[in-house]
Amino acid sequence: MHLLLNGLFLIAGVKWGDWRNWSKYHSTILFFWFGDLLYNLLCKNYLMWEYKETIFGQSLLPNHLAVSLLIMFVAYPATVIIYLGNIPKDTNRIVLWLFFWVTLYSLVEYINLRYLNLVSHHHSWSMGWSVLFNLIIFSMLLLHYRHPIAAMLISIPIILFFVMYFKVPLY
Repeated sequence: MHLLLNGLFLIAGVKWGDWRNWSKYHSTILFFWFGDLLYNLLCKNYLMWEYKETIFGQSLLPNHLAVSLLIMFVAYPATVIIYLGNIPKDTNRIVLWLFFWVTLYSLVEYINLRYLNLVSHHHSWSMGWSVLFNLIIFSMLLLHYRHPIAAMLISIPIILFFVMYFKVPLY
């Protein structure tokens, strides 16, 4: 199922993404990857959310890390190239565009959580936290695209907040 979903992201990326200017978004894609890799490193034994696969895809995507890597290498680049490649100029439209992506990612997670059993939440993580996290992610992607150093600096207290709030054991 994750293969199908990532295939849809890939198709959307090809259709609506700004591939001619992919190099403009390269560092932001790496920033997105770094954040997810950091989550997987810090929380490897204390996952807040965990990807699962159906019996049909289990031989190809046997665990959380395999699914996470697929998402990083397919969905994230497509997302960034569509999201930033089509960012409106008007501030009000930027806010609407941001909320569209937050809603899309949150809706996909909700369906995967409640109906498809492709993700599970742990350690007090919930859909409310996911919506907030998606809002932070898409805000930070835009900030990184425009002001990379500011985004990296602002990320530090955000990461520290989540680690401390959810009592992630760092060992």
